[in-house]
Amino acid sequence: MTTLLVIAKQPRPGRVKTRLIPPFTPDEAAALAEAALADTLDAVVATPADRHVLVLEGDPGPWLPPGFDVLPQCVGGLDERLAAAFAACTGPALLIGMDTPQVTPDLLAPALAFDRYDAWFGPAADGGFWALGLAEPDPALLLGIPMSVPETGAVQYARLRAAGLRTGLLPCLRDVDTAADASEVAAQPPAGRFAVLHQRLTAGARAAR
Repeated sequence: MTTLLVIAKQPRPGRVKTRLIPPFTPDEAAALAEAALADTLDAVVATPADRHVLVLEGDPGPWLPPGFDVLPQCVGGLDERLAAAFAACTGPALLIGMDTPQVTPDLLAPALAFDRYDAWFGPAADGGFWALGLAEPDPALLLGIPMSVPETGAVQYARLRAAGLRTGLLPCLRDVDTAADASEVAAQPPAGRFAVLHQRLTAGARAAR
């Protein structure tokens, strides 16, 4: 059974995308986070898998489309929460976050095929990673990885290779963390909710000056 996982936070003002504040207000940053999450979930549910799972900190909202099982995130550091998400899977699994609204089914689908590879790794432009796929989910492959630092991706990739896993590489994507990230990602296709909202908010800010 293949599982496609999204790990995310409920988009609440002051709790998500705080690095977008300023230039955006807390409400605007949360709205951008919600738009990014909605775009991500749409791409995920359109990608064939036996099971689609949202691993959520907080409560579901109207942004959640049909077709998802919702699991609460465990307590602990991000490495522990990612490891627990994989531990809930009984077969091949691919996990992504909520920070890449530019993701598409065409990007995701190859990483659910494990005929040639034991793992898939999607590097992020900030040094982290936006996707991790495991033919045989093993929480030990994530525990102890330093998260949210410039070397996160390199350490995680080295862990996969040290375990002897044949690892396929996905394209490098930019996470939405800062206002500069948001501008760059919003300019990329497809023009989903995130891009439309970002254009509206930045156009309004320019008009107000």
